[in-house]
Amino acid sequence: MDEKLREITVIGFERPELIRVVSKVESDWSSEVAYSYHILFTFAHVFHMRKRKVLSDNEWIGLLRWMKSAFEQGTINEIWKSKIEMEKWFDPAFQEFIDKELIPLRKK
Repeated sequence: MDEKLREITVIGFERPELIRVVSKVESDWSSEVAYSYHILFTFAHVFHMRKRKVLSDNEWIGLLRWMKSAFEQGTINEIWKSKIEMEKWFDPAFQEFIDKELIPLRKK
């Protein structure tokens, strides 16, 4: 199942116009938004692997650093907040993880 879902997201990344097959909400998605979905589905997979205790602590720490860096330094944070309909595509536990653990806190 994981491989099938990965394949679907890869095709969506390579050909964003095909995303209409599963969502008509925004038919002019850029490659950046399609790529963001691919990254987020990968992050969700990592998150669920951790929940299933498939990843070692060391693997998790390294992947968590990578995910946090992406949200701190890239545009994925803005895309998550404005373009991604998370309630349609991601489960509530993963949404909460993103919102509490990956989205950088504003420094005062």
